Amino acid sequence: MTTYLEFEKSIADLDGKIAELQALAAADDSMSIDDEVLRLQEKSDAALANTYANLDAWQKTQVSRHPDRPHFSALSTYIFDEFTPLAGDRNFAEDYAIVGGPARFNGRPVFVIGHETGHDTETRLKHNFGMARPEGYRKAQRLMKMADKFNMPVITLVNTMGAYPGIGAEARGQAEAIARSTEVCLQIGVPMLTVIVGEGQSGGAIGIAAANKVMMLENSIYSVISPEGAASILWRDAKRAKDAALNMKITAKDLEGFGVIEEIIAEPIGGAHRDPEAAMDNISVSIAKQLAKFDGMSKPDILNHRHDRFLNIGQGL
Repeated sequence: MTTYLEFEKSIADLDGKIAELQALAAADDSMSIDDEVLRLQEKSDAALANTYANLDAWQKTQVSRHPDRPHFSALSTYIFDEFTPLAGDRNFAEDYAIVGGPARFNGRPVFVIGHETGHDTETRLKHNFGMARPEGYRKAQRLMKMADKFNMPVITLVNTMGAYPGIGAEARGQAEAIARSTEVCLQIGVPMLTVIVGEGQSGGAIGIAAANKVMMLENSIYSVISPEGAASILWRDAKRAKDAALNMKITAKDLEGFGVIEEIIAEPIGGAHRDPEAAMDNISVSIAKQLAKFDGMSKPDILNHRHDRFLNIGQGL
């Protein structure tokens, strides 16, 4: 069952009428509803395409948070083979908000690391809604160093509202863990690719996203702070999150223009949540294309490429 967003009311109404007609026809075989259903379906499809062709930043924020968008568990299973999650930071504990381990991508050994937000109440609580504690970032560091040791590319899948801001996390060195994780991203000598699949907020995202190439699904967002956080600081009112989103330049199109990302990955009409497999196929194609660019490149060249990428962001603006 489709979960409609607030700006999809007209589409929901049309789909509701179609469902009502189909229910009536199921109860009365003599009813002929095919022409009316076809007319309403065409109208619904046109409204969906028109709506999603003109989304603003706040609407894209809502789409990026849709509960039916592909989660890490689905992505790691669908895009990769033989994914084997590795647990623990070898220091304090396991953090289920960040999941990672070795896998195969088109037969090639890689390491996959990403945020898991969960898909229902039980899994969201287990994975802390994708908000990692220091242990998650220290686990990510361990896995990236392992990938570097065995000369395996790193692919990260980002989807987080930000790192967990709890007292315990701060006491165990949240800021230091994110900074060290970002440092390791910049130090490893293997290709590193990042895909923003939903939200990429604050240091919680950049801690596993300081990559050679960064791609975004077209309805995802990537920013230094969430719209709610920005609104709380600027206007002391989180309810003005829409105003913040519309002014923060957080969409894939904005960020491609600034040179912050390299590629926008197309989503099916109506968003990745309406056809997750098609969206994941597009992600797979993008990863393969970007990864091929580093074939035959030496470790020093890969490192220099990553360093130059970040140093050149904003040049000429």
